Amino acid sequence: MKPLITSIFFLLSILAIGQSQNYVTLKKELKLMGSQFEITVVSENEDLGYINIQEAIGEIQRIEKLISSWDEESETYQINKYAGVKPVKISQELFKLIERSKQISELTDGAFDISHASMDKIWKFDGSMTNMPSNAKIRASVAKVGYKKIILDATESTVFLEEKGMKISFGAIGKGYAADKAKELLVSKQVVAGIINASGDLTTWGTKASGEKWLIGIANPLSKDKIFSWLPILESSVATSGNYEKYVIINNKKYTHIIDPRTGYPSSGINSVSVFAKSAELCDALATAIFIMGKNAGLSLINQLGGTEVIIVDKDNKIHKSSGILFDSNP
Repeated sequence: MKPLITSIFFLLSILAIGQSQNYVTLKKELKLMGSQFEITVVSENEDLGYINIQEAIGEIQRIEKLISSWDEESETYQINKYAGVKPVKISQELFKLIERSKQISELTDGAFDISHASMDKIWKFDGSMTNMPSNAKIRASVAKVGYKKIILDATESTVFLEEKGMKISFGAIGKGYAADKAKELLVSKQVVAGIINASGDLTTWGTKASGEKWLIGIANPLSKDKIFSWLPILESSVATSGNYEKYVIINNKKYTHIIDPRTGYPSSGINSVSVFAKSAELCDALATAIFIMGKNAGLSLINQLGGTEVIIVDKDNKIHKSSGILFDSNP
């Protein structure tokens, strides 16, 4: 069961469904990019609203085609294919995404790293693992990881992975980027309001058809079915990383499936991280990074960034929040 904050995000669209005298609210759920997406729009009429939803779906599918690491025709696949061989010329859109990804890596001291795809999969989270891998195996698993080995040439619009066997993947930023691009497209089409929800990584604009703000419910850690505070979210985004689905317990210690790309060890000590910012892309990346960085380093980072906030739920289900989150964190 998805606990705490993540499980509450999906209430957004439920709260949003309604109708005013002039607008209707329409929603569609479907699987995109291997995840469950939910697209909500506020429209002048149903026909136009469903057309807008289809346009958003088309944009998300376009992004998926661009960043897929398994589609042989994608630019990302070609980058990985020629790792250690030669630079690959790519579109400006993908180049800029990789460039921003490297900047986030710098900001988080490598806790976020799109070259994490190079890691050897030595951890098993299917219940079969009972012992820790050796230190040597863990070190070897991250030997080809390192964002500094992703070489960008802005003049030629090329990217080169320095070592053979290196790979990049946008699993920790791609859904947020797709949500941002779908929102950008719909705003350009004069869609007055909506939500793009990518499995809990979401972005909003405008207000509900009634004129009220979109709201996110924060669950009580001691009673996951109860909400102790509501946060308005206006022209903003949020993303969550959590250890609720995949983890392993070894020697009475819980290790999440989220692996630190710098060390090869799973993260521990945090149950979930939710980041709030203007960009869903940034939220997506920082949520993963802070989960790896830990409570103190994560809070310190967010408190230094403008326009960004975080809610962290630690292993004891205690809530910690950045300075701009205004609610009582001790329910």
